[in-house]
Amino acid sequence: MAKAELRNQTVLTEFLLLGFGDLGELRFPLFLLFLVIYIVTMLGNILIVVLVVADRHLHTPMYFFLGNLSCLETCYSSNILPMMLANLSDGGPRTISVTGCMIQYYFFGFLAASECYLLAAMSYDRYVAICKPLLYTVLMNGRVCLQLIAASWISGSLAINVTIYLMHQLRFCGRSEISHFFCDFNPILKLSCSDTQVIELLTTFLAAVCSLPPFLLTLTSYVYIISTIVRIPSTSGRQKAFSTCSSHLTVVSIFYGTIMIVYMLPKTDALRDLNKVFSLFYTVLTPFFNPLIYSLRNREVKEAFRKTFTKCCIWERMQGHRLICLFI
Repeated sequence: MAKAELRNQTVLTEFLLLGFGDLGELRFPLFLLFLVIYIVTMLGNILIVVLVVADRHLHTPMYFFLGNLSCLETCYSSNILPMMLANLSDGGPRTISVTGCMIQYYFFGFLAASECYLLAAMSYDRYVAICKPLLYTVLMNGRVCLQLIAASWISGSLAINVTIYLMHQLRFCGRSEISHFFCDFNPILKLSCSDTQVIELLTTFLAAVCSLPPFLLTLTSYVYIISTIVRIPSTSGRQKAFSTCSSHLTVVSIFYGTIMIVYMLPKTDALRDLNKVFSLFYTVLTPFFNPLIYSLRNREVKEAFRKTFTKCCIWERMQGHRLICLFI
């Protein structure tokens, strides 16, 4: 009987992203706010990538990881924010095909898992730099850095590929509204009329594999880092050592803190809007804060920007003089 009812139900081909619901007069101010956030996020992260590539003084493991993180954050924001902005500009629910929703969730899961491992690699780099400075050039050579980066991207891809394969086996029928501003795992599964028990258990296991080991590695690294910094006799030495990892620690705290809150909160309708607010932190605000934190708190990045900006100004003046000479 249940199978006959399942066959009679209409299979969905698209979903409705409800976003933040009916915002009324707040819709346009929020659209402008998130548009500014998106522009600043893109410009800031792309600028860091350009500086890391262009300035030879930033050709170190720490900035190699930072460049990869900025590249990841650029992709992360481009996967979430354009759809959110389109939803806010229309002032109502926006349709997205089932395939498009799966693609958005694929890149979200892939980039989020990769970021967990990348942040762990960055914390390991800071651990070696502060706790084992004499061995730094040996332990963090170019080959090791490339292996850590490759492992971060590949690990994120392997985990989400299994989840997406299982999600493609699901049937979606009945309600079509996703009460979120992007295609996340739990809101999608709520719309399925298939048995989701297996995929929920497997995805929970994969999520733990992708987040728990890198989180523990990051936590352990900073326990050793802080204990080493505390034992440094001079105040200036402690400040210098802490300044090299404070930016990364800030990004890690925001990213993991909000993810834990979102996925540990009970999945109830009463907490649904609160869940959306906290989801904004790791999907929108973390990529936005990343270039600001690393540029405002990092003397070398500011110096690289100043030199690159000066070179660009000199080059433009030279080109301008050449054009004047040609006309003369």
